[in-house]
Amino acid sequence: MKESKNDVILIPTDFSEVCQNAIEHGASIASVMKYRVVLLHVINKDTDKYLDDKNLSENVISEKLENIAAEASKKYDVQVEFLVKSGDLFENIKESSEKVGSKFIILGTHGKVGFQKITGSYVLKVIEVTNTPTIIVQKRQYTDGYKNIVFPITASTQDRQKVSWAIRIAKLFDATIHMIPKFESGKFYKNRIMSITKQIKDIFDEYGVRYIDKVSSPTEGNFAKQVVDYAVEHDAELIMTLVNKDKFFSSWDEKLIYNPSQIPVICINPVETKKTSWGTP
Repeated sequence: MKESKNDVILIPTDFSEVCQNAIEHGASIASVMKYRVVLLHVINKDTDKYLDDKNLSENVISEKLENIAAEASKKYDVQVEFLVKSGDLFENIKESSEKVGSKFIILGTHGKVGFQKITGSYVLKVIEVTNTPTIIVQKRQYTDGYKNIVFPITASTQDRQKVSWAIRIAKLFDATIHMIPKFESGKFYKNRIMSITKQIKDIFDEYGVRYIDKVSSPTEGNFAKQVVDYAVEHDAELIMTLVNKDKFFSSWDEKLIYNPSQIPVICINPVETKKTSWGTP
């Protein structure tokens, strides 16, 4: 992948433990991708309350970010910058992502001690307001890249829009893509999934991407659980999902994002097109 000035990973932080894990995660993959990292803290009522309670000034925020940026830069040998914004959390994440031209957002979730507690619906809202692929991480640490990526396939033709990112990430990290087509008993959807899977395989073959094809089982519980169980069994470092804009954040999305094994999940918003695009590199 050709490097550009906008090869940036944006990482919002509320200084919680899990947001620090997101920074470690982002800086680690940035070192492989040759990207810059931009940290972001948004000063809002949560931050103001924290500062008032601790009798601290806003300068503390900049000092904390500066120290965190310096440590991550030294540890991972990457360029790390930071931004401090004021106002609405979600709008500032969106605007900052657009301003720096971020290719990824990495978001820590389930933080319990941060200023803003970017958890639950906050995470879903961040993904909703941006069109930037967002990697959701929890407390479990991953700092060695992605070697096994789980790629569920449903009957939605929009699933093919994950292909571009799957190829890019797989090539960067020399990863194996684990394709899991959803089992369908009905003839129409079964044939549709078979057709989509065949087309995705052809694209992976064209770009020299390693893959494994594992059809889900009709007897092993719901599909989301099967995907997570498979990811655990095969030591996957990343699960790819395409968020459903028509029915935003179904139980399927949430089960993947908040999986109990804390495997990072990359959420990709589908691009509105008149004709389904593969979006290949």
